[in-house]
Amino acid sequence: MDDIVVVENLVRYFGDIVKTEVLRNISVSFKRGAFTAIIGPSGSGKTTFLNIISLLESPSSGKLYIDGKDFSTGDINEYSSFRNRNIGFIFQFHYLLPEFTALENILMPYWIGYGKPPVSMVKKAIRLMKEIDILNVKDKFPNQMSGGQQQRVAIARALLNEPKIVFADEPTGNLDRETGFAVLDVMRRMVKEKGTTLIMVTHDRDIAIKADRILELVDGEICKSFIVKEKGEKKTRELLEDRTCVF
Repeated sequence: MDDIVVVENLVRYFGDIVKTEVLRNISVSFKRGAFTAIIGPSGSGKTTFLNIISLLESPSSGKLYIDGKDFSTGDINEYSSFRNRNIGFIFQFHYLLPEFTALENILMPYWIGYGKPPVSMVKKAIRLMKEIDILNVKDKFPNQMSGGQQQRVAIARALLNEPKIVFADEPTGNLDRETGFAVLDVMRRMVKEKGTTLIMVTHDRDIAIKADRILELVDGEICKSFIVKEKGEKKTRELLEDRTCVF
């Protein structure tokens, strides 16, 4: 399993005169086809880090490689085509467009990237909906769906163009416990069956423990990084409760 995202000495600060460092010399890599959970206290830099490695935000310095391509410098607006072809996004709030049906929302990335979807793409979207059990809301608008259904539509939208990587920022944070775990099961299945790389920020340690690997940020630095299977569930929970840094 090779590395699909590689970060070297990544730094992100805000401000010109008084600089506030949010990320400090982070060096880490992410395996292709793996599920990595990023955890950490509020203000630790999790979302900023996710935004940078998903090409939504630029680093102040350091190196960033995605699928072998150097994205260390340049205007993030120039990366929109790469993002649309290779990256999917799932957020805490689904951001579905209220005036479009579930099916139309799922097809939106194709509309944006390529124009009117052909029949084959519509059929693909319908297959996706069937796979994650939301075919019954195909023609419904977002306000006619439950929170779990809305988030599953967002997952299908993220998967439509068969991205190499899906970045998720608190995708279960706005859902009740049962629905959150159901959505997580869909996402884990997508990693296993489609070979998608999933990188997820979560505050929920019960969600994180389902990942292949856990990465913890504290004060803009990597505090812990370990493979869940190697540690076992009991040791993993102990590590998550331990406030000291473990590498």
